[in-house]
Amino acid sequence: MAKKSMIAREEKRKKLVKKFDVKRKAIKEVIRNPDASYEEKEAAHLQLQKLPRDSSVTRVRNRCNITGRPHGYYRKFGLSRNKLREATMRGDVPGVVKASW
Repeated sequence: MAKKSMIAREEKRKKLVKKFDVKRKAIKEVIRNPDASYEEKEAAHLQLQKLPRDSSVTRVRNRCNITGRPHGYYRKFGLSRNKLREATMRGDVPGVVKASW
């Protein structure tokens, strides 16, 4: 199981992403706008740099919902490979069976 502090840090990042989502998108629109002047784009870059670093979506790490494990994560199920295997063997995941040929 992952450290509680790491899981808490990820939750904090998710909250920050949600909080600054609209503001960040508006600033990025100004930067991407081909009609915007150089000064407007430069001001938008400065605004973007002033936002918290953890408010970026790319800073969030996918973790297993049960253990908090960051590696071997299956996005479709929200579980790490270990817990997905256990759930599949118990029959908790519909439509997934152990391969045999």
